[in-house]
Amino acid sequence: MQMKTYGKNVMPAVVTGGILAVWQLAVEIFRIPMYVLPSPVQVMRALAEERWVLAGHGAVTVGEALVGIGISLVLAVVLGVVMDCFPLMRRGIYPILVVTQTVPMIVMAPILIIYMGFGMGPKILTVVLMCFFPAAVSFSDGLAQVDGEYVNLVRSYGAGKWAAYRLVKIPASIPALISGLKVAATYSISGAVVGEWIGSQRGLGYYLLRVKNGYMLDKVFACVAVIIFLSLCMNGLIRLYQYKALPYLRGKL
Repeated sequence: MQMKTYGKNVMPAVVTGGILAVWQLAVEIFRIPMYVLPSPVQVMRALAEERWVLAGHGAVTVGEALVGIGISLVLAVVLGVVMDCFPLMRRGIYPILVVTQTVPMIVMAPILIIYMGFGMGPKILTVVLMCFFPAAVSFSDGLAQVDGEYVNLVRSYGAGKWAAYRLVKIPASIPALISGLKVAATYSISGAVVGEWIGSQRGLGYYLLRVKNGYMLDKVFACVAVIIFLSLCMNGLIRLYQYKALPYLRGKL
């Protein structure tokens, strides 16, 4: 068991290190110029030089992502309960939710900016549109899979319809909601960056667009590394909550 756990934790690091080593050697052997493909060492150097600038822009992006995730969570819970309580509403709303995911956010973002301006509003709404679907669908499916015997039990003791949701269905569906939130949290940073890419004066998307236009590929890769890191951190926050609040699921993390 310990060997399996050790391999699970170490192998991703070994594979990542191997990829970076091959990347570094390829740049040095073939003398690839930095404006075509920077080496990992050059990317790390740019990351160190731009750390405070990236930290400032990253704080803006993380703020937008957190607000978007919070709004997505509230909407997912409310709409999930409504769809479970009223099957006719589920049949009417579910296809619309699916359609919203077929439109690329890079297309939606300019439309949102036209109506909402260049403030934080369209960026947050972009995050909500990307994060709401996995959370809502996971929670709705979790509610549908709750054993009806438990609901009947609390109803037999005099609990009303909404009390049954509060006492049984919603608590039993929290693991499914957490699973959806882990996916949504990973998307949240990307959603904020897409919104910033289209129109903003702050954030990682704005920084990425600026250095791309200047052909500073080492800084482009450094910004991408920060985006990946922040996305993993957002996912990690949900996992940490699951680990602390739902100890019976620790083996499934």
